[in-house]
Amino acid sequence: MDLLVAYQDDPAGHNMAKFLSKEMTQDGNIFHGKNYDLVIIPTPAISADWLEEKYDYDGFVFLSKHAAESGVLALTCHCTGNFTEAKFGGNDGQIAVPHPHLQKAYLQTLKENQSTFPEFQITIEATHHGPTALTKPSIFIEIGTTEKQWNDVSLCNSVATLVHKVMIQPIKENPVAICFGGTHYPSKFTDELLDGKHALGTVIPKHALDNLDEKLFSHIISQNSMAKTALLDWNGLGPNKSKVIDLLKTTDLEVIKL
Repeated sequence: MDLLVAYQDDPAGHNMAKFLSKEMTQDGNIFHGKNYDLVIIPTPAISADWLEEKYDYDGFVFLSKHAAESGVLALTCHCTGNFTEAKFGGNDGQIAVPHPHLQKAYLQTLKENQSTFPEFQITIEATHHGPTALTKPSIFIEIGTTEKQWNDVSLCNSVATLVHKVMIQPIKENPVAICFGGTHYPSKFTDELLDGKHALGTVIPKHALDNLDEKLFSHIISQNSMAKTALLDWNGLGPNKSKVIDLLKTTDLEVIKL
C-alpha cells in the first residue's frame, strides 16, 4: 500500500488531500483508506526524507503545487533526485527510487480526461528536487501553475478524483526505461509514456548531463534496478552524447534512440 503525502502549507496539495480524506477514516494524523493511506505533514514535501522513520509503506505519492516562471498552465508528475547540489530538498548527488508504473497510469488517465482540463499542458518533468533518501518508490503529482490554480478547489478536486481512480485499480506493469537528454519538460519522453510501451524511471535532462560521471551514473542505475532499457533523446543530448553512450556500454541496458 502507498502513502499519499501533502504539505499543509501547500495549497494545491492540501486541497487534494482534504478532498480525498473525506472518504477515509482518521486515526491520529493518518487517514486510512481501502487502497491507500494519506497523511498531511507540517513540513515541506521536498524535504520529507524523514518519512520512513515514521511511516512504513510500499511507496510514497506526493500531492503538490507546480510552479513555473513561464506561467504555462500544466498538470505534471515526476520522480525526484538531485544530479548536483541539493538546492530544493534531498541530498547532493542523490537520486530517489522512481515510481514508473504509477506514473504511466496517472499520466495516461490525465490524458484520457484532457477535456476536463482544456487549458492545461499534460507533461512529465525531468527528475529534480527532493526528497531523495527514501528507499521505496516515490513520485510527485503536481497542479500548476499559479496561486489561482493551487487555490482552485474544483480543479484540485478534479485532479484528486483521478489520483483516486488510479490508486484503486491494479497498476499495469510495463517495461521500464531510464531517460537521457531533452529539456525539463521532455516531450519525447512524455509521448513515450502516453503512447509507447515504456514506463519511465529517472529522467536526466540535457542540462544535467554535464554532472554525469561514473559514480553518479552507477548510482542512477542502482536506483533504477527495474529498468531494462535506456531511452535517448538523440538530438537532445548536447555535447555529452558520446559520454552517455560510453557509460551505457558498461551496462546490459537496451539502448533506444528517439
